[in-house]
Amino acid sequence: MDTVFLTDLRVKAIIGIFEWERRVRQTVSIDLEIATDNQRAAQTDRIEDALDYKTVSKRVVEFIENSDFQLIETMAEGIAAIVTDEFAAPWVKVVVHKPGAIKAAKDVGVAIERGQR
Repeated sequence: MDTVFLTDLRVKAIIGIFEWERRVRQTVSIDLEIATDNQRAAQTDRIEDALDYKTVSKRVVEFIENSDFQLIETMAEGIAAIVTDEFAAPWVKVVVHKPGAIKAAKDVGVAIERGQR
């Protein structure tokens, strides 16, 4: 199985449990690893035969911008569902970073894997 990856996809979102977090958009960063079979795309050299990472990223950005979650865990689950359901990926790893969430830490986040590789 091959992997398509996106790193540090930055999106502004309403995310958090505190009152002030519900009023401002904060930047989250998304990393994705998506299982796919690249053989056909490599043979044909056609985007129609590949997992189009531009389309995936646009869909994930749209989802996050229109979301209103309290937890990054919920956001990660929603992203995983989009990738597996809408793009027919058999496996995905989603990492959601929320930099600045804790003053003493550069970054915090969650990583989940869904499906089978």
